[in-house]
Amino acid sequence: GIPVKIAPDIADLENSRISYKEMRSVDILDLLSRPEIKLNPDVCKYVTGKTVLVTGGGGSIGSELCRQIARYNPEKIVIFDIYENNAYALKNSLDRHYFGNPKIEIRIGSVREYARLKEIFEEFHPSSVFHAAAHKHVPLMEDSPYEAIKNNVLGTYNTAKCANEYGVDNFVLLSTDKAVNPTNVMGATKRMCEMIAEAYTSRGIVKCSCTRFGNVLGSAGSVIPLFKRQIAAGGPVTLTDKRIIRYFMTIPEASQLVLQSGAMANNGEIFVLDMGEPVKIVDLAENIIRLSGYTPYKDIDIKFTGLRPGEKLYEELLMDEEGLEATANNLIHIGKPIDINENDFLAGLEELSEIMYDDNA
Repeated sequence: GIPVKIAPDIADLENSRISYKEMRSVDILDLLSRPEIKLNPDVCKYVTGKTVLVTGGGGSIGSELCRQIARYNPEKIVIFDIYENNAYALKNSLDRHYFGNPKIEIRIGSVREYARLKEIFEEFHPSSVFHAAAHKHVPLMEDSPYEAIKNNVLGTYNTAKCANEYGVDNFVLLSTDKAVNPTNVMGATKRMCEMIAEAYTSRGIVKCSCTRFGNVLGSAGSVIPLFKRQIAAGGPVTLTDKRIIRYFMTIPEASQLVLQSGAMANNGEIFVLDMGEPVKIVDLAENIIRLSGYTPYKDIDIKFTGLRPGEKLYEELLMDEEGLEATANNLIHIGKPIDINENDFLAGLEELSEIMYDDNA
């Protein structure tokens, strides 16, 4: 029943650099089971003095990406999002921290609407586009597959098409490990998004790349905020299956990976961060219960509810045929894109778009 706090490093205390008063509450990083990865910031200077567009810029990853980009002194960051409240709060936060330099612009709209995207590209002519807008919740997309296709697949297609038409230097797609050998609608749509990036790279006009994440600790809808709410309510903490394992990374790690891949991209590569060993979700739940000052299964129970539709016991980072290449940064690896016939693929997307928006279908 005693609250748990994290004390400063003993060496810092001995050297009197830190006060004993500087105790802190448990942080998400304490559950990562590995040191947080710090990537090389020097390669991110390609955004300096430029206009950068972030779709889905108000979301968990998109907003942190905007904060990371702002550190490299771009001329302008354009936040494009369908949900105005998050975008507005982010703009206020960035303006308060950077005093209007870079200039933060908000434009409301959906990546589903090609005409609206064209207006944004015509107004700002961004040099780099980071495409974070997506539906990401696996069980919800199983129940609403058309919406997953419209937002994820056709939204990516619209954004990549505009990036190509307006001569963007870098187009970076935020993807997921669920795109590897997908067993659910969300993963399948994200795999199609990766193929869109590859198809436009093959055309040689815009430089595209993809970044694959594991589960992002603390992002909206992720397990940590859910566990915290369940513990605060007295339990139980709910898990789908005791055997489930996942790769984890923090929001800053994910955002840094996105930025660095934009600099390293050359030919439609898929970038993967070395996230260490996968973590058992049940271990994560037990740890956060203990770190919250309770005993698992005694003070706070853990209940298993069964796998949800489309859910895997484990995720993979690469398909066998993609292989794995090292980069100058030993924490970042490259999966080679699988050859596709881009003309047939893009023609199929046009047909899919017509079907999705055919009121008589």
